[in-house]
Amino acid sequence: METSQPHVITLELAKKLNWLRAAVLGANDGIVSTAGLVMGVAGATTDNGAILIAGVAALVAGSISMAGGEYASVSAQRDSEIASRIRHEGIQRKFAKDEHVSPMSAAVASFISFALGSVLPIVAITGPWTEYREAATIFSVVISLAITGYVAAIIGGAKPLRPVLRNVAVSLVTMAAAYGVGMILGVAVA
Repeated sequence: METSQPHVITLELAKKLNWLRAAVLGANDGIVSTAGLVMGVAGATTDNGAILIAGVAALVAGSISMAGGEYASVSAQRDSEIASRIRHEGIQRKFAKDEHVSPMSAAVASFISFALGSVLPIVAITGPWTEYREAATIFSVVISLAITGYVAAIIGGAKPLRPVLRNVAVSLVTMAAAYGVGMILGVAVA
């Protein structure tokens, strides 16, 4: 009779999981928030230039913001773990730092993945298919978030249906709300 071994997370695995978590979160957030923003602008105007500017601004600001947030979050977690090890194990600070995940790797992963995720809705909404741009954006966002939800679930060892549905539902609500706001404010301003 075999007994199951406890699941041990090594430092190397923790570093990979930290990077993966930051990358998946960054990509999802890049897709959803940029799609929401460009759909909101598209609800207010048909000016492709204005939509493109808003999308690129969202890509730049979001990438920097996500990277900064990841860096601060992972740094705070690491600092807390180091302080705990120093207090409880009596380890000197210089030795306690060696065994923790890198805030910089999480920040870089988040920055790159947010930027890459943002590109899809920008291209979909500003492409040459202006008559169908909202539908093209919704379709591309739903497909891409279904893929990221599926991949994240499989890598994490979870069943994929719930993460896929969650990703898709959040994106649809985000885009619908932003488009509605754009339509309301676009009419009010015009």
